[in-house]
Amino acid sequence: MEDVIREKEPLTWGKGIRDGLPICLGYLSVSFAFGMMATQGGMSPWVALLISMSNLTSAGQVAGTALILSGGLYLEIAVTTFVINIRYMLMSLSLSQKIDGAMGTLQRLALSFGVTDEIFAVSMQQKGELGARYLSGLMLTPYLGWSAGTLLGATATGLLPAAVRTALNIAIYGMFLAIIVPPARHSRPVALVIAIAVAMSCLFRWTPGLNRVSTGWVIILCAVAASAFAALRYPVHETEAQA
Repeated sequence: MEDVIREKEPLTWGKGIRDGLPICLGYLSVSFAFGMMATQGGMSPWVALLISMSNLTSAGQVAGTALILSGGLYLEIAVTTFVINIRYMLMSLSLSQKIDGAMGTLQRLALSFGVTDEIFAVSMQQKGELGARYLSGLMLTPYLGWSAGTLLGATATGLLPAAVRTALNIAIYGMFLAIIVPPARHSRPVALVIAIAVAMSCLFRWTPGLNRVSTGWVIILCAVAASAFAALRYPVHETEAQA
């Protein structure tokens, strides 16, 4: 009987807040490292906070900020962040199939800002249609966690010893490893894509002439080439996608 009650629990704003709390706690540590990275590169804490409050894109945000700090071109920054964040377009399209039909266009546009990997995963696990109240609650706590973590990391940079700051910077790389390692262990195509991207990155890093290509374009070329190879080598047929 308790299981039935849980399944029928209404998707209210309060439930969205509760479901988003674990995501919020996870975002605190990663955004803390981002705030440190931004201020160590010369940004003010308020600029770092503004980036987090207006982006909420984790990997794309980190890559874009790194390019800004290194003096990357506007086109380079724009294309890099577009390639990294294009997955959110696909997530939003998929999530739109579960949205309450009564939700207006302005509500959809506002809520689309808060779609992240973790929020998408939690949303897709819910039974029934998703309303604006539940989604706004689900997105609010991770948004606050990401912003608060950035501000804490940015303001704490000057207070922490150099050894501690260096150690905390590893959290950024830990975030990327946590994203790619689990699926790579269970999927050969994913592991192969990662291997191709790593090999190409090393090629650009150590080959004379190629090592003059800027970081942003290296990210773009490696990502597009590896994903294009996977799309051609391991196409997903319609019957497999529906399974």
